[in-house]
Amino acid sequence: MNKDLSIVIPVYNEEESIPELLEWIFRVVDKHGLVAEVLMIDDGSRDRSWSIISEWAKKESRLIGVKFNRNYGKSAAIQTGFDEANGGVIITMDADMQDSPDEIPELVKMIEEYDLDIVSGWKKKRHDPLSKTIPSKFFNWVTRKVSGIALHDFNCGLKAYSRDVVKHIHVYGEMHRYIPLIAKWNGYDKISEKVVEHRARKYGNTKYGMKRFITGFLDLISVTFVSRFKKNPMHFFGVFGSLSFIGGFFITLWVIGEKLYRQYHQLDRRDVVDQPLFFLALVALIVGMQLFLAGFIAEMMIQLNQKKGDYLISEKTTD
Repeated sequence: MNKDLSIVIPVYNEEESIPELLEWIFRVVDKHGLVAEVLMIDDGSRDRSWSIISEWAKKESRLIGVKFNRNYGKSAAIQTGFDEANGGVIITMDADMQDSPDEIPELVKMIEEYDLDIVSGWKKKRHDPLSKTIPSKFFNWVTRKVSGIALHDFNCGLKAYSRDVVKHIHVYGEMHRYIPLIAKWNGYDKISEKVVEHRARKYGNTKYGMKRFITGFLDLISVTFVSRFKKNPMHFFGVFGSLSFIGGFFITLWVIGEKLYRQYHQLDRRDVVDQPLFFLALVALIVGMQLFLAGFIAEMMIQLNQKKGDYLISEKTTD
């Protein structure tokens, strides 16, 4: 039987916060009568995080622990939690206690009552230094413009999902911050947000630095490209390849035509190979052909690797 709620928590070196966080979570779900399970995914912690999770699991049947043999990253931990979750509503939150479990009941209510696919937390008031908040605001602004999803805080780890969403999407690499975008491209576009409390870090240090903002933009380009063109890569490679090839072809005709014209009228002329424009045209021809072939090969690979169930079916009538 499915539980009402699954709470997925990636853990990486959070031995100090785990006991307090678990006590808080179970206190909240008990107070509101929620049937819940908590999945803690230990992402290769090097401290006592796993020992603490194991000890808690022995006395608390609602806690399920999963341990990675090494650090694979937050996306891998979240995807594993999604695979293991049994709840009708799935909530993700960080283990550092900067996300408040008191937000859980309202997030569940929004998913169920308003029939939403995703409710994303918005840390409107943050307890972070400017070196973190300013890049984050810029990152979120760019992501909103590219994705077309009106969320203020894509990086917030506190999110709620309907079961249907988490069972039909796949999170990989470092794409956890783009789950709303991945969901949207899979047809789950009922996405809202809720202002949530952002608590100052009580234990340990942040696991994220400036590097994540650089890789974050690369991930945004990647997920946008894959989402839009994974079914028809020729629409991308073919268009740019054709434009490059056609441009190079006409430049070549111009260079040759100009030489023939000058030669016919006995005007001063240069050899074709002495003109930089000729080499530019040659490069455009080669690049255009390579892009076109890349699209053609990608299309062939898709045809060979096409899987059943690759298209999501939401409903089906009975015979």
